[in-house]
Amino acid sequence: MPNVALKYLSEGKKVALATVVSTWGSAPRGVGSQLAISSDGEFEGSVSGGCVEGAVIVEALDAMSDGNCKLLEYGVADEDAFAVGLACGGDIKILVEPVDIGSGLKSDDLKIIVASFSDRKTIGYSISLPEFERSELSNDDVRTGVKDECFYLTYSPSPRLVIVGAVHITKTLSSIAKMAGYDVYLVDPRESFASAARFPEDIFLEGWSDEALQDLGIDANTAIVTLSHDPKIDTPALEVALKSDAFYIGSLGSKKTHGKRIAQLQSLGFSDAEIDKIHSPIGLNIGSKTPPEIAISIMAEITQVFHDRKVRDNS
Repeated sequence: MPNVALKYLSEGKKVALATVVSTWGSAPRGVGSQLAISSDGEFEGSVSGGCVEGAVIVEALDAMSDGNCKLLEYGVADEDAFAVGLACGGDIKILVEPVDIGSGLKSDDLKIIVASFSDRKTIGYSISLPEFERSELSNDDVRTGVKDECFYLTYSPSPRLVIVGAVHITKTLSSIAKMAGYDVYLVDPRESFASAARFPEDIFLEGWSDEALQDLGIDANTAIVTLSHDPKIDTPALEVALKSDAFYIGSLGSKKTHGKRIAQLQSLGFSDAEIDKIHSPIGLNIGSKTPPEIAISIMAEITQVFHDRKVRDNS
């Protein structure tokens, strides 16, 4: 949401940023979720999936007027619980910070955060809840949560999905991934497949599959899927993927096809442990038959692996 907040500022509007500080019970949005609000009532993002957004927007407009940060709390024990939509249970604390007004956060911080997204870097802040003072954290101290009256907030670059092979499954998979918040890149050296007419809203990386992945740079927030079903295209991409920090690697094909793939990768010097990183048959087993159904199963598996990894990292 920092990029949205900057957009509102560039349009000459006052802005506030609302952030989920803590949750309990059935609160629908996680800690760190954000909502950007402009002085004319525009907003983007979510802090509760719709439960308390209306109340938070009113508080944010007040914060833009008086320049004071606010720590809001909504829960089932409050007399306003039914009014704000938490009657089903749960508790949520939300920090509201006006931008460049009074005690609020500064637009320079927003610019630093947005620049970190472009550079594929993670950046963290600590925010003193009594004084609402914000300090940037060192790289080895980034975290999210509350401790000793201090809220720690981490901003990470958007997850990326690289799809090798501009096939029928790719169309649906790309659309679903974008809706899930992924930056999507397609790779296919075959001009007849990689055409703007077939994929008018997608970004194609130039070059052969291995060159394209190397030029992009694969980090720990990147998932790689090979769908071309052509070893000349898929295998070079897998060679790069297996040597990278990609959090997910998946490859389309039957067990027989994957057996041949394993033999080829072994001949290239990859160990069984390295090859085991590949999810194949790709996708969760939900009985998928059609290309759109297969795309759904692939994105479901990517989502599962992404969140399992985050649980392990925070344990």
